[in-house]
Amino acid sequence: MELDSKVYADVLVLSPAGRIDHTNCDRFLDAIQPQLERCTASGPRLVFDLGRLEYVSSAGLRCFLIAAKQVKPLGGTVVVAAMRPVVKEIFEISRFNLVFPIFDTVRAAVAQVSPGALSALDAG
Repeated sequence: MELDSKVYADVLVLSPAGRIDHTNCDRFLDAIQPQLERCTASGPRLVFDLGRLEYVSSAGLRCFLIAAKQVKPLGGTVVVAAMRPVVKEIFEISRFNLVFPIFDTVRAAVAQVSPGALSALDAG
């Protein structure tokens, strides 16, 4: 599992690649923890770009839930975008599509959570 991050104005895009399952869930949580602390109402909104995520297990879904529960009391926003069909199916079967706003593209997600960040995304 790899994790890339990019900031577009007040939007943080985290892009995990590979698999998130019981073998690396703790490592994934450790990697995103410093980023989650920046997600407040006035700070970065968080978009998980799942376009490079090949698989997520129930342990991996738990990681996303922990992230949302940590950010919500701070006034932050967490959304999910660009899921591969198998990952989208896992989200739907587990009903996580009711927990997270889901967008077809990162651009659509950024536009929704911070229209001002859209120009930064388009520029770079």
